[in-house]
Amino acid sequence: MKNVIKRSLAASSLLFILSGATVVLGSETESSAASDSATAETTAATTSTTLTLRQGSLLKTPTAKELPKKFFYDSGVEIAYPADGVKGIYVTAYSVGYEEKFNKLVDYVDSNDLNAMVIDIKDDMGVVTADFNSEDSHIQENTEEYIPDIEELMDVMEEKQIYPIARIVTFKDTLLANEQPEMSFTESDGSVWVASNGESFINPFLKQTWDYAVNVGIEAAKVGFKEVQFDYVRFPEGFEVWGDTLNYDMGDYADLDMTDDEKRVQAITDFTAYAKEKLMPYGVDVSVDIFGYTASVVEASGIGQNFPQISENVDVISSMIYPSHWGTDYFGIYKPDLYPYELVTEYMKVENELLATLDTPPISRPWLQDFTASYLGSGFYQTYGKSQVDAQVQALYDAGVNEFLLWNALNNYTY
Repeated sequence: MKNVIKRSLAASSLLFILSGATVVLGSETESSAASDSATAETTAATTSTTLTLRQGSLLKTPTAKELPKKFFYDSGVEIAYPADGVKGIYVTAYSVGYEEKFNKLVDYVDSNDLNAMVIDIKDDMGVVTADFNSEDSHIQENTEEYIPDIEELMDVMEEKQIYPIARIVTFKDTLLANEQPEMSFTESDGSVWVASNGESFINPFLKQTWDYAVNVGIEAAKVGFKEVQFDYVRFPEGFEVWGDTLNYDMGDYADLDMTDDEKRVQAITDFTAYAKEKLMPYGVDVSVDIFGYTASVVEASGIGQNFPQISENVDVISSMIYPSHWGTDYFGIYKPDLYPYELVTEYMKVENELLATLDTPPISRPWLQDFTASYLGSGFYQTYGKSQVDAQVQALYDAGVNEFLLWNALNNYTY
């Protein structure tokens, strides 16, 4: 596992498009998308021929959008990718389960140019929020039916053509950490490490934590979600400072000739490539939420996030660029919460330049602020409403980005 776990894509009879060649080859592939929850059917074909090699790239890895639907698991849910780009809101599983609230959110999306919902399928505590009848033991044990009828939810999404994105909180998982401390980080007395906010993480070095998140993603794809969004794809903040005081297993990374910082970055990067590979047979896009500041530094090695490396392994990168979350050291904007247009404008200069260096850059779809950050204190925040949200959206448009997601933890939106 010195680089990416496997770079070959596990799709059903995937086609490799040959640059400078005149033939398309079938690849013998493995159909299993993840441990024992995957059920996508596959075929395998092997073709041999004589190729005329030319200068330049020989193989171009196809994306899910470039391959016929017959190669992928068919959920039976037909929802097209929005022609004018994804413009979505975050929706908790509680909001979905509360009929009146959810109906208002559906009507809200219908009333403007919004067209997508990011819905909690594995939430911030580690709860799987719908019953998928999965064979994965962790999913079975940690399911609470906050979403009472997942099929009914997808029927609404299909009827309204609201693009559904399954949010999966990946390595922040207090529930599993307490259930299985060996999959987490522990103190010298054997207790699970707990952050100041009371939350715990599971260990990104361990392959079983990867499989758990991916298996939840597979279940979401099977019922009709068109994108799987992994959040908290990182180690805990500050891990580079106090992590060496904890007990944890580095798994396959233990013996690598790397510093601990490099190992963390490698593990997180490898997870994103692994998730993309395992979800490929289901025809879904894979996205990752990432701290906006990681684009402004060489890499955030403490938490294991390297913006370019993660971006190369996903279809969509969603940087969290809420104006309230930046200090005055960034972009030279004092009291950034008061200047939403300017903050987003300056950030996008950095991100656009960085993405332009990649051979296959993902779609940029930032998270924008639709909440009031009163915790910043008097004089440092403003009440956010439609004008502040519109300013952020306009800054994206002016930077050439036409996709965005709105965050409000209570799902009360002003856009």
